[in-house]
Amino acid sequence: MPTIAPFWPRMLWSAAVYNLVIGLAGLFVPGADTNARIVALLVACFGLVYAMVARDPARLRQVLWAGVVGKLGVVALLGPEVLAGLAAPGTGWILLGDLVYTALFLMFLLIGADKLTAR
Repeated sequence: MPTIAPFWPRMLWSAAVYNLVIGLAGLFVPGADTNARIVALLVACFGLVYAMVARDPARLRQVLWAGVVGKLGVVALLGPEVLAGLAAPGTGWILLGDLVYTALFLMFLLIGADKLTAR
């Protein structure tokens, strides 16, 4: 197993916190319907997945493909609503965060293991 550079686990922990904060906050939005709460719960669950990957990134890195697909899917589904001004306030910022983490996940997944090692 390669030794992963310290940046990557830190990035993964930040992704975990990001998803947990957004997901758990979404569970308690006043007036949120059951579907919105289910989505919030799933966002928080992805945060748990990122935390697990952060603990063993060399072994579990391929799990991040679910995060890439999930985050790009959310951007594709909600992006048009944001651009049309129909989304809830703050949604555009959340989608921007999702795009940033998607780019970081792809960097982590696509560069060689030799480039992931601490020097």
